[in-house]
Amino acid sequence: MNKIYDVIIIGAGPAGLSAGLYAGRAKLDTLILEKEKAGGQIVTTEELENYPGSIEDPTGPKLVARMVEQVDSFDVERKIDEITEIDLEKEIKVVKGSKDEYQARAVIIAAGAKPRLLGAPGEKEFTGKGVSYCATCDAAFFEDFDVYVIGGGDTAVEESLFISKFARKVTIVHRRDELRAAKSIQEKAFKNDKIDFIWDTEVKEIKGDGIVESMILRNRKTGEETEVVANEDDGTFGIFVLVGYLPQSDLFKNVIDMDDRGYLLGDENMHTNIDGVFVAGDIRQKSLRQVVTATSDGAIAAIQAEKYIGENFEE
Repeated sequence: MNKIYDVIIIGAGPAGLSAGLYAGRAKLDTLILEKEKAGGQIVTTEELENYPGSIEDPTGPKLVARMVEQVDSFDVERKIDEITEIDLEKEIKVVKGSKDEYQARAVIIAAGAKPRLLGAPGEKEFTGKGVSYCATCDAAFFEDFDVYVIGGGDTAVEESLFISKFARKVTIVHRRDELRAAKSIQEKAFKNDKIDFIWDTEVKEIKGDGIVESMILRNRKTGEETEVVANEDDGTFGIFVLVGYLPQSDLFKNVIDMDDRGYLLGDENMHTNIDGVFVAGDIRQKSLRQVVTATSDGAIAAIQAEKYIGENFEE
């Protein structure tokens, strides 16, 4: 624990890798800590059409591989370790992992957020193969196909309206008998001829051979089960699970200011309420969680960390 890094970055998704790239280019002694493999949610994305420049090999894993290679070329250190404890309020920040303990002058939190899962059999197996958690990312792949949106809150209904621009038909499957979305959003959905509703229903199982081909629905009041089968000509349909996200922020409770959903608060320059601690990516409270905004956050956070170190630590 003798070494003191300039910057420790928690998380190796697009935000963390972007921060690492900018920090490395700024000649900051940088460490990226990730509990699993690099890439975050994007590694589960088969096709990536909405990240500028992703024309050749537009897949999440390929984009992450290129990001990692670029980061490594600037001598940024990367380690696999699960963070278990933090002490961020002192001048030298301490980050404790299950394997080791680390110190730095500045910390960038880019731990991300994960979609809330249904927990139904087949869900994980068909993620990226018909099951999606991001309409902005994947709606275009289901042009002229049937799509089922699971959820009933603001996000689910808003995204259903967006998906309806592409899909032949959108069916919102909600476990209650009325939507939880704002009335103004509900009204738009009810007026949309391409949107239907299935009430009091949950997904029991998702099935298929390589791609989604059918889905078992269960009525929560009657217990009746129904199998939804793909149109014979289509061979598949889309399932968009939009029941919320879980920011990976438990570690930072009572340390970093956050909203009532657990997203960390940061200003436009990624500053948190603690000097020398910055936030980037999906864990941050913001209106759009995409790779392009994550990389932007990471770049800004790294530049601000460089500025902070220059102003507070003498050579």
